Amino acid sequence: MTSDSSVGIVTPQRARFDQPIRLASGATLPGCELVYETYGELNAERSNAVLVCHALSGSHHVAGTYAYEPGSEGWWDNLVGPGKPLDTNRFFVVGVNNLGGCYGSTGPMSINPATGKRYGADFPVVTVEDWVETQALLADRLDIPCWAAIIGGSLGGMQALEWTLRFPDRIRHALVIASTARLSAQNIAFNEVARQAILTDPEFHGGHYYEHGVVPARGLRLARMMGHITYLSDDQMASKFGRQLRNGQLSYGYEADFQIESYLRYQGDKFTTYFDANTYLITTKALDYFDPASAYGGDLKAALARAKANFFVASFTTDWRFSPERSREMVYALLHNGRDVSYAEIECSAGHDSFLLDDAHYHAVLRAYLERIET
Repeated sequence: MTSDSSVGIVTPQRARFDQPIRLASGATLPGCELVYETYGELNAERSNAVLVCHALSGSHHVAGTYAYEPGSEGWWDNLVGPGKPLDTNRFFVVGVNNLGGCYGSTGPMSINPATGKRYGADFPVVTVEDWVETQALLADRLDIPCWAAIIGGSLGGMQALEWTLRFPDRIRHALVIASTARLSAQNIAFNEVARQAILTDPEFHGGHYYEHGVVPARGLRLARMMGHITYLSDDQMASKFGRQLRNGQLSYGYEADFQIESYLRYQGDKFTTYFDANTYLITTKALDYFDPASAYGGDLKAALARAKANFFVASFTTDWRFSPERSREMVYALLHNGRDVSYAEIECSAGHDSFLLDDAHYHAVLRAYLERIET
């Protein structure tokens, strides 16, 4: 049973592209397949389409549920649906699993036609620019000449920003949430520690662990545990866990004494059951590499001069991973170029993960902006 505000039962779709895919690295894929979902109806003018770009561990499954799978709500189900901020009564919403992903799109787990085996470590590194190029192929396939809006949080926000630069005439509004135009050195450092946890796992086998029938679970578990710490705020961890003991007393050993330890171990263990380690490596590299200002001597204002879209930029006060300062940098650069920009700096105690939550203030400002978009 689904609520009236749910898009209901959804089914993934596949789009196959047989032309060679030239990547930013110089590598070429012989073709690719993208898995996607759609919600709502495309209008006769084909002018009401909205692309949702996912973050590191997200997927094409943005909203709704799968038949006979309780608890399978999409990762942004609180935001997308009839009457919700991204209202599927008005918009035709598209979610896509990015190239290199592990939810069905062509990636390291796919069969390499040159060898007949899974790509594994032979799958090339992909970038935000590569994702946008392949998303444009999907837009062509769906006969969407111009997106009414593209929206994403974190790494998804980077994709929305890149769309305004790579295809400025194919996007009217960009909603960039809890994101940045380039990672700080600290963020790159966090990603490198996570990658090293995976790369040094004895079960990694140089990225070809599929052939050995194993998963580098220890490394992936540690990567997720460390990443999860950075997605939360100190205030949230203090209020949710504090120094609570699991069993009311110390064990004087190395088991999980504190509730926060148990929580992180649980999150790490769960992650290893559904996410691919090679995809994790690829995705964190895409985060590190994104920097549209690098071709302009680091001048973000010059880099964003190509954009024509209107912008909604949002940050969260307790997000120390992608801090409000990073969002304000984008806002200032866009205003310098005469762009129409709405900016919201939202008080929320949940840290970087705030963009995924059903926060009343956040959803209210997002709804207000989306209601302004003409379809």
